[in-house]
Amino acid sequence: MDDVAAPGRDSAPRSGYRARSHAPLGGTLENLRASAITVDDDGLIVAVNNAAQSLLGRDASELVGQDFHDLLHRDRYGHPVPRTRCQIREALLTGDTRHGDAEWFARGDGTLVQLSWLMMPYSPERGGTGGLALLYEAKQPNDRHSDGGHSAPLTEMDRLALLAETTTQLTSTLDVDEALRRLAALTVPRLADWAVFDLLTERDEVRRVLVTEHKDGILVERGDLQGPMPPVPAESPMPLSRALRGAASSLAGPATYQGPPDSGIAVEQQRLFSATGMHSAVIAPIRGLRDVLGALTLGRAQRHDAFTSADLPLLEDLTRRAGLALDNARLYQRQRKVAETMQRHLLPQLPVLPGLEMTARYQPAPDASSVGGDWYDAFALGAHAHALAIGDVVGHDLDAAAGMAQVRNMLRAFAWSHPEAPPSAVVTRLDDAVMHIAEVSMATMIFARLTLGKDALWRLRWTNAGHPPPLLITHDGRTSYLDGAHGILLGTGVTRPRPDAVTILPPRVTLVLYTDGLVESPHHSIDHGLDRLRRHAASLAHRPLDSFCDLLLDQVRPSDNDDDVAVIALRTPPPAGPA
Repeated sequence: MDDVAAPGRDSAPRSGYRARSHAPLGGTLENLRASAITVDDDGLIVAVNNAAQSLLGRDASELVGQDFHDLLHRDRYGHPVPRTRCQIREALLTGDTRHGDAEWFARGDGTLVQLSWLMMPYSPERGGTGGLALLYEAKQPNDRHSDGGHSAPLTEMDRLALLAETTTQLTSTLDVDEALRRLAALTVPRLADWAVFDLLTERDEVRRVLVTEHKDGILVERGDLQGPMPPVPAESPMPLSRALRGAASSLAGPATYQGPPDSGIAVEQQRLFSATGMHSAVIAPIRGLRDVLGALTLGRAQRHDAFTSADLPLLEDLTRRAGLALDNARLYQRQRKVAETMQRHLLPQLPVLPGLEMTARYQPAPDASSVGGDWYDAFALGAHAHALAIGDVVGHDLDAAAGMAQVRNMLRAFAWSHPEAPPSAVVTRLDDAVMHIAEVSMATMIFARLTLGKDALWRLRWTNAGHPPPLLITHDGRTSYLDGAHGILLGTGVTRPRPDAVTILPPRVTLVLYTDGLVESPHHSIDHGLDRLRRHAASLAHRPLDSFCDLLLDQVRPSDNDDDVAVIALRTPPPAGPA
């Protein structure tokens, strides 16, 4: 059941609080013209100013010491808002700055008032933590064009709220397209009827990547106005050309581009103003930390009032935040591209073994750089033997990927130069090399030799260096972990003999080697993950091997694990029929 207060609850102030408006804050709240309330980290009201008392119809003695959420926050029917759905309370708990529009609050006489709010971190008392809530009357949707298409100018509170919401929205995504859509939704129709984004590529080419308009109450993307643009002219005085070179923001209108065009961009701007009907626009550069990334154009067509120079500082504040967000997103995307290219070159092609099915999967860490220290390998050791390996170098970034490549290549060299050596001897040599040659801190791995006996049965001989045990699944769903041959991980500097173990793989059995990202979760024990893997693998035993692997990853990988995952699986053939 949601944790909510009873409707209309007006209990006495909590102990330890006394009625006061702003005494401990030295008049800070009264200096704010907006209705202001400070709360501690439990959500209890610490101080209020006179504007808040007037807006809420309550004296300070009725507010101080009460729970802000329980006392004031309501839905449209006057019922308390469940705590689990309260964005104000969530902002307080996380220490974020957030803004909300048109929410309901209870006044002292039992009536409801619809207000917008802004919650930001604030220290209400020396050494304490909490938040500052600013409340102000919400504009109704039809207020925006109530005066013959004129929009009411934004108040300072509106501007502050818009900038705070822009920061929150843009810093919570690393996708360029999503960041632009969010900024368009924040500015249209609040500031304009149209939003146009022109971005410079890494080759200094220009693309009109997003054009949106406010139509019939929703944002509509105009794909017909998007696409490649002509190059930026070096000397053009036209507003968009100047903005794409990094010059200051400026005003523009149809008359700006009525004369003979001085460049291809000017031709496109004539087309834009004609197609959109914009009579007034502001254009500002989007600057990153080092380069100009593009330009934002906000235009008005339905509203009759034009932009003025007073609107330029707000637009520049918005594009400054957009530039930082796009810089971060582009850096992340470049890193992903490098990582994915590196991954494609590092992960091997699997050999073809007569009568034996084999497949592998790699899934990158969801919130890292898309490649990491998890790896698998399979290669021939001669005419009658093959090697299987799976491992995990500590970390999931490009350094871990580079270390993984070193370990894998050294393992191949040692294994190929001593094809008859037991796996333990190969891994012992590898461990010594890791300590003295490779730039790897620690790593786990399983290394195995796979051979086909004269009885037509496959044999697996392996050693385990601190890695999760392989899982064996029979065709009828029985499972067992190969717990033998377990030794210490690589890179510790400790010298201990490494054991080997041997098992015969029956016909139609599936062998799964995997990394710990498949079974580890920050909220459950490793035993829970291993049991989960065993049960799901048993239920999928009858599936074709590719389908088996895909479903296993989909069903078993913990959603709360940010590690990458590697899996290699093989399946032995059915028994030979009678001669």
